[in-house]
Amino acid sequence: MRILLTNDDGIDSVGLHVLARAMRPHGDVVIVAPDKEYSGAGAALGTLHLIKPEVRRVSVEGIDEAWTVSGPPALCVMFSRLGAFGTPFDLVVAGINPGANVGRSVYHSGTIGAALTGRSGHVSGVAVSQAVAGNGVEGQGWDEMLIGQKWDTAAAVASAFVEGLVAAMPADPVVVNLNVPNVHVADIKGWRHARVGLEPPRRLSSATLEPKTGFTDAFTVNMQWGEALDLPDDSDGGLVENGYVALTYLTRLQHGERADMAACEQSLDHLVSR
Repeated sequence: MRILLTNDDGIDSVGLHVLARAMRPHGDVVIVAPDKEYSGAGAALGTLHLIKPEVRRVSVEGIDEAWTVSGPPALCVMFSRLGAFGTPFDLVVAGINPGANVGRSVYHSGTIGAALTGRSGHVSGVAVSQAVAGNGVEGQGWDEMLIGQKWDTAAAVASAFVEGLVAAMPADPVVVNLNVPNVHVADIKGWRHARVGLEPPRRLSSATLEPKTGFTDAFTVNMQWGEALDLPDDSDGGLVENGYVALTYLTRLQHGERADMAACEQSLDHLVSR
């Protein structure tokens, strides 16, 4: 079992190192992570015909092989799938992201984007995120929120889940979104299947343009954070807020038909039907 470890917070993230070491009992662990912060990158690859990614071998305590890529986590996964770092990987594990990736942050998370990119190459992926002090903003937490972060709890939860996963890998690859409360393992109330909610625990509340001094028609964007939200108890964010591990299986995009879009489809008929 070859396990690819990555994240969207960069190679220096403590959460990445703790998670990588927790994965060692389950297989051969190789870290391939961005060389800097790429939070919010989703499954972005970058402009492939223009970028010239640089790869460096680095040292991470307790891990035999680790690399950085000057690109987002999805690109790390794609290069790994294409053989840049040896034989194919059997599992992608991404995290530990500081900040719960719940609600709409699922769409923007580079942690989840890495797992989704793995599945597009027929490899299962597990995204691991953990709540932070102050609830983070849009699934992201920064330095002052990480004082006293209980990384080992999220690592232990991920290890328990991955142990079962590698023992019976599904034939059809899955993407698993694990969100863990920031408490000691003994204080976790349990785990629950979760639906993806609409909101993160704390969101951007406004964005206003401010003129840039000395420039014409140039502005900076002033962002304001909202207060913590009261999330539904059965949502992924609500479960984590209430002390539970939220387990969500993210399905593939699938075709669907909508009766209420008939007028749009008729317009297409007029354009393309002969």
